[in-house]
Amino acid sequence: MTATSVRAPRTQGERARVQRIRKAPRAARWRRAVTPVLLVVIWEACSRAGILPPDKLSAPSDVLAAGWRLAAEGTLWTNLFDSLLRAVIGLAVGGGLGLALGAIAGLLRIGDDLVDPPVQMARMLPHLGLVPLLLIWVGIGEPLKITLVALGAFFPVYLNTYSGIRGIDERLVEAARTCGLNAAARLRHVVLPGALPSLFLGLRLAFGAGWLSLVVGEQVNADSGLGFMMMEAREFAQTEVVVLGLLIYALLGLLSDLALRTLEGRALAWRRGLEAS
Repeated sequence: MTATSVRAPRTQGERARVQRIRKAPRAARWRRAVTPVLLVVIWEACSRAGILPPDKLSAPSDVLAAGWRLAAEGTLWTNLFDSLLRAVIGLAVGGGLGLALGAIAGLLRIGDDLVDPPVQMARMLPHLGLVPLLLIWVGIGEPLKITLVALGAFFPVYLNTYSGIRGIDERLVEAARTCGLNAAARLRHVVLPGALPSLFLGLRLAFGAGWLSLVVGEQVNADSGLGFMMMEAREFAQTEVVVLGLLIYALLGLLSDLALRTLEGRALAWRRGLEAS
């Protein structure tokens, strides 16, 4: 038997840590649900007690009833589908472009010289403040909404891709080169694993910025989508529908972030980080 096949027995502290890790997810799920449920209960109680006027903030039960009614009519599903379609296209375009340019600027010196300066200048501009100019460039139709989402997603992905690549220890790359790995192998075995944590952070930030941009974009002369549904409800003082739209946006953002966190946990299962006590 070789030395590498012998595994040292776990100490008592290591066994306790493994058991704690196995039990943590189940307990954490319950603990993370306590605060949101408590807030909803307090919200409902304040609404029923008259502390929160219904014309200012509808009760959760009224919001739920409005959602059930719109879902039964089919209006909610149509607007939700249109919003999801815009978000997917915008995130794919902005995220893909940010990933490509971030990799070029991070890996190549000439890419850093040519790509990074204009991107750093452009990121100082609030992309939501570009709406008047975008109205002139792309009009008030679907391109405006998709462009806003793409701009919101581009900069977080670009910056974190660039930072992740540049943050890799040069000694690891030199060691890989010394071991005979070619450029493609170094990218796969050194650069990609080293940049993945920053890339996932960029994706999470991009999704948040993308949803925020979509909220604004769908309130500019839209004829469908959750933002349009909210603006139409505002005209008729349907506060419960406005709140419903906001909650759906928040839920979509939460679900997308949860999906990315799950994917990150699987892709970075090799990484051992600090545990919260």
